[in-house]
Amino acid sequence: MRIAILGQQKFGKSVLEAFRGRGDTVVGVFCAPDKGGGGSPDPVKLAAESLGIPVHQLTSLRTAEAKDILRGMSVDLGVMAYVLQFAPEDFTSVPTHGTIQYHPSLLPCYRGPSAINWPIIHGDTVTGLTIFRPTEGLDEGPVILQKETRIGPDDTLGSVYFDRLFPMGVAALMEAADLVVAGLARATPQDHSRARYEGWCRSAEAKINWHTHVDLLYDLIRGCDPAPGAWTLWNNGKLQLFDTRKHLVQRFSQVSGQVGTITTVGERSFRVAAHGGEIEVFKVKHGDLGKVSAPQFCADAGIRAGTMLG
Repeated sequence: MRIAILGQQKFGKSVLEAFRGRGDTVVGVFCAPDKGGGGSPDPVKLAAESLGIPVHQLTSLRTAEAKDILRGMSVDLGVMAYVLQFAPEDFTSVPTHGTIQYHPSLLPCYRGPSAINWPIIHGDTVTGLTIFRPTEGLDEGPVILQKETRIGPDDTLGSVYFDRLFPMGVAALMEAADLVVAGLARATPQDHSRARYEGWCRSAEAKINWHTHVDLLYDLIRGCDPAPGAWTLWNNGKLQLFDTRKHLVQRFSQVSGQVGTITTVGERSFRVAAHGGEIEVFKVKHGDLGKVSAPQFCADAGIRAGTMLG
């Protein structure tokens, strides 16, 4: 089939390579304009250019120019793989069989741009992905197919996405494309009464309040690992916490210090007291420095048991 890919980053690149690798013709790629400041070009752009596939970096997909470019491709299907630009229906309806889109949640739950973070932060035990038809409403279109995956008690955003939702999403887009082009897809309207929209999970949402229960703290840290990185304050700077574990206390005699206090510094980690238990931290990032092991940071910064964070 003839495909137009709309996407960016490594997920868009993998989708491009997967369709082309099985013999489909990728006629063109739409991706966001390059960022200023001399950053690296988008991976999907580099992959397309290396294969001789035309790349279109438009500031908006709402324009007549965007529709004319897509119409000139004469494609069977548009495939949206991690797209932050809004694509209106008069654009997505141009391909012969329309357009399909990937979203990393079980719609109608967790509509919005941080759909992987929020289920983990909320303590959910199941998440998944949806392939749907894009409409004028953000993540509101009819569902073609969904795939579920478990969120384990120690899963992070990184493990849920890179180990499961990423590869599952690439395969699901190809499965949905085949169904649509063959005329076998059934688009089921979302149950809007069950819908929930969640905005961005950014630095402000990732701030740690040590007076929160340890269960909620741990879910926040997991849901922000690796991005945006849950953080606390130390020495007037942001201290981000990564690669953590939760330890519950069963009796008062196990409580080692006030909430927010570093209780122990070991060979591989340090622990911080919280209501109901402790958070064990294996890696940190302070300010503009890179990630280092928690013990190395403590040694370099002169941090000992009894240091207060936050």
